[in-house]
Amino acid sequence: MTPQLRTPTPPPTPLARALNFLHRAWIAELRVYSSIARAIARRPAVAEGATGIGYHRPVLTVLFIFIGLSAVEIPILDLIVHQWPTVRITLLILGIWGVTWMLGLLCAMLMRPHTVGPDGVRVRSGLELDVPVRWADIASVAIDRRVDEPKLPRVTGTEYTERMQDETNIEIELERPVEIRLPGLAPKGGVHRVDRIRLWADDPRAFLDAARPFLLEA
Repeated sequence: MTPQLRTPTPPPTPLARALNFLHRAWIAELRVYSSIARAIARRPAVAEGATGIGYHRPVLTVLFIFIGLSAVEIPILDLIVHQWPTVRITLLILGIWGVTWMLGLLCAMLMRPHTVGPDGVRVRSGLELDVPVRWADIASVAIDRRVDEPKLPRVTGTEYTERMQDETNIEIELERPVEIRLPGLAPKGGVHRVDRIRLWADDPRAFLDAARPFLLEA
């Protein structure tokens, strides 16, 4: 039998790229405020019976520095341009929006951790990314630290890697190739078939301990 060749996906049109960008920007904007609300209410996005595992530790200091500098910048710019009301109000709005957005990103990283629960593993990152993987598709979970070259793509061959500062420390081997959906359009986003997932967890031992009972049941 002659194997069927998969037809390459045509590149997205400029209109498709523009619409996708607007859609992602709108979703990110909404998630900024919902993440802040979750942080105030202390309600992380972790399903009942699941364990949340953070991934924010390597970038937490950098985020705090950016937020602090941006907050200090607002009154400084306000003093510089106070003679021009239109410019002053515009920069004030943009400054407050920028600080709010970075606070929302920080809250998203804190309130949307990786989760390990009865339905499987959810790989998360920031405002957008949320990749669910069922236990039926998972063969093994192991601690395996790796440092990659900077700016490598998330998907290489059949391996999906969600790095933090170019590092991963958890390897999930799948029983078979499964489809995952990443934010954005192909080739970086869209649907990919993978048989291995690598990610960063702040506490890899806790990730492994949370996964072990479900792996034994599966």
